[in-house]
Amino acid sequence: MFHKFLIALFFTIATVSCKTPEAREPVQRSSGTFYEASAKRNKEIFETEKQQILAIIEKNSQNSYISSDSGFWYFYNTQDTLQSKMPQLGDEVTFTYNIKKLDGTIVLSESENGLESYRIDQNNQELVSGLRDGIKLMKEGETVTFLLPSYKAYGYYGIEGKLGTNVPIQSTVTLKSIEQTPEN
Repeated sequence: MFHKFLIALFFTIATVSCKTPEAREPVQRSSGTFYEASAKRNKEIFETEKQQILAIIEKNSQNSYISSDSGFWYFYNTQDTLQSKMPQLGDEVTFTYNIKKLDGTIVLSESENGLESYRIDQNNQELVSGLRDGIKLMKEGETVTFLLPSYKAYGYYGIEGKLGTNVPIQSTVTLKSIEQTPEN
């Protein structure tokens, strides 16, 4: 009799303990308002910067500004209409550039930056996304001035001791050479 009782107890315990696991509820719930507020703030920053850039473009009628698909504006200081070769994925380019605030105050001069070398879309160098995109629009020997909103420039981080956060910039770039890689 005791033996039957133990078997019954064993099956009862086994049946009760085979319950599927239940999901635990989070202790704290997030509603996503932080992300919504951040997105709204960033849109406002961009609109303010865009108006600043458009005001500069309006005042400077001697240059023919082009709006890029990447979200910045530029004009050619020196344009080569005869050459058609532009940098492609993997090409090694050398160039010089400067960084200025929109009012023309120099942040980093061409001599401070020196001659830069960059492999198109192959590595994560400390080149801001606006310049990475802009160099792809240039031909060898051309000089272009880019007006970049802060999200295409140094954004939230700025340049320590030289450029604050969320500051739009202008940069004049001269593309010295394009070296094709064997893959191209």
